[in-house]
Amino acid sequence: RTMGESRASGRPRVAEFFAGIGLVRAALDSAGFETAWANDIEAAKLAMYQANYDAELFRLGDVREVAGADLPDVELATASFPCTDLSLAGNRAGLAGVQSSMLWEFARILEEMKGRKPAAVLLENVPSFATSHGGSDFRAAISKLNELGYTCDVIVMDARWFVPQSRPRLFVIGTQVPITGASRPSPSPIRPGWISEMALAHPELKLAAAPIEPPHATETSLSEVVERLKPSHDRWWDVERTARFEDSLSPIQTDRLARMKQAKRKAWATAYRRTRNGRAVWEMRPDTISGCLRTARGGSSKQALVEAGRGEFRVRWMTPREYARLQGAPHFKLGSVSDNQALFGFGDAVCVPVIEWIATNYLQPLLAGQLLETEFAQAA
Repeated sequence: RTMGESRASGRPRVAEFFAGIGLVRAALDSAGFETAWANDIEAAKLAMYQANYDAELFRLGDVREVAGADLPDVELATASFPCTDLSLAGNRAGLAGVQSSMLWEFARILEEMKGRKPAAVLLENVPSFATSHGGSDFRAAISKLNELGYTCDVIVMDARWFVPQSRPRLFVIGTQVPITGASRPSPSPIRPGWISEMALAHPELKLAAAPIEPPHATETSLSEVVERLKPSHDRWWDVERTARFEDSLSPIQTDRLARMKQAKRKAWATAYRRTRNGRAVWEMRPDTISGCLRTARGGSSKQALVEAGRGEFRVRWMTPREYARLQGAPHFKLGSVSDNQALFGFGDAVCVPVIEWIATNYLQPLLAGQLLETEFAQAA
């Protein structure tokens, strides 16, 4: 079947796996899709999802207990599967790890859907997915999707093109549309050279590249997302904790903070706690964007904010609202969850304008049968 034939009347319907707090839905809603089913195992994430959407379609529970027959007919299935076993900050157990192996559950459910498989799938994960276990995990995932009838395109997008957050992410778009043509795409901002190299090295994989232009980057700054809290606000760290922060700084970091303090206007920088030579230290980014938001289960994963200028400085943890803005969801409702639960929810989510761009410029025309794809050449 072609994409045009598989598309239902009206808006394309979506099944969202590992739905989290609902940021994929926020993006797809804006791009003209309709979420028909969603699943996640975290109750706190469901609480945030419910604060923003009718959660009647949300199935709370382990994806291993979901069967293909449980899903409605959809045109698109998305899976932002857990990256814990794939990321540089994780344990690198790969797709054999307890959490990241959930990708195989997603594949199992698709297989159980048989003739009702969605016309397209969208996977999202950290870039190190591509290098996990020497690339064998990534190739195994592509091969499995191929077995299920999907030809795969691979792109890399960075949230910093849309918001002041460094957040590169890897996306796999699987499609059942027939492939036409045969040309090797040139490397671009959304297709690093390793993608075509992998395609050439593994001709057994069904890989394709859609002729889409990279997005135009937008210049953004932390100043656009920082909540302006008064110096007396109780979120700011006390004198003792602030002194410990300053004492931990390296000479380079100390100079950086000194320049910020001497400025006539207030400025902001984000900071992470690191372990250097067995000692916990703080390091500030040298630019005006945030580091990659993480799943804040521990102190080293949480991101702090430094505000400095006019001869003084102060430090605090970033707020859930700032995390929301950095994920391109400034008006997202937090619900009744704790700060840490909110930070975890946003840190484990997607950047809304990135997904919205992919949906508008790729998935919509793909599902409408308006997007021709060109196949990777099987030889250089």
